[in-house]
Amino acid sequence: MKLAGKRILVTGSTGGIGSLVCQLLAEQGVNLVLTCFNGEALAKLHAELTGDHNHVAADLSNSEDRRRLVSSCAELGGIDGLVNIAGILDFGLFENQSESTISRIMTVNLTSVMLLCHDLLPQLKARSESIIVNVGSTFGSIGYPGFVAYCASKAGIKCFSEALARELADSSVTISYIAPRATRTALNNDRVNELNTQLGNKSDPPLLVAKAIVQQVQSGKPVRFLGWPEKLFVRINAIFPALVHKSLVKNLGIIKQYANGVEVKV
Repeated sequence: MKLAGKRILVTGSTGGIGSLVCQLLAEQGVNLVLTCFNGEALAKLHAELTGDHNHVAADLSNSEDRRRLVSSCAELGGIDGLVNIAGILDFGLFENQSESTISRIMTVNLTSVMLLCHDLLPQLKARSESIIVNVGSTFGSIGYPGFVAYCASKAGIKCFSEALARELADSSVTISYIAPRATRTALNNDRVNELNTQLGNKSDPPLLVAKAIVQQVQSGKPVRFLGWPEKLFVRINAIFPALVHKSLVKNLGIIKQYANGVEVKV
């Protein structure tokens, strides 16, 4: 997709990755619709961008806010693209997480994304060319201790994207899925960062991920995994899950200590 002059909605616009994606798209001449739940942060980002943009403060897990966002896009003449970046994470043992936390993760990371895509499809199908880019995670393909609900939500996004791409294969709408590995943003708290350091797990700078997302918008490639050796582990886990299981379980004691917030001496 040629980006100049296109109108693209970006969820999670003010986040560590989202704000960079918005900056990069604006530099390419995209007319953005910015959205997140924080109106003040949205207005600040909007003011920093050059070009013709709009912003709508909305909690996408709220049906009224979601309808208002969709209506705002329609009033602008519709959109050419949707980039779903908004998401939340709670690191901890599944048995210790509250029902509300688990429900919130699934709602924000999966259900709200599906419903927003559903509501925006008429606008996207009206274009001769349009795209939805859903941002998932390596954890959507590799179940990881301490991230059970998050893994489930991102696995849902992966399968949702795959199924929707096949259902819309005869339409003008392209569906793309991109799965970053750990990224150095506020989504990961200190315990997650310390765990990654302890286990030697690599993490990427937000700008690298943001550039990859913009490339997905341009290329329309169906699936992309970021990071080595993570993209290899995704393939191994799909074919020989017992190997990845064994590799992860050997570090289970360390993972549980960090998940429980226990100081780990190294």
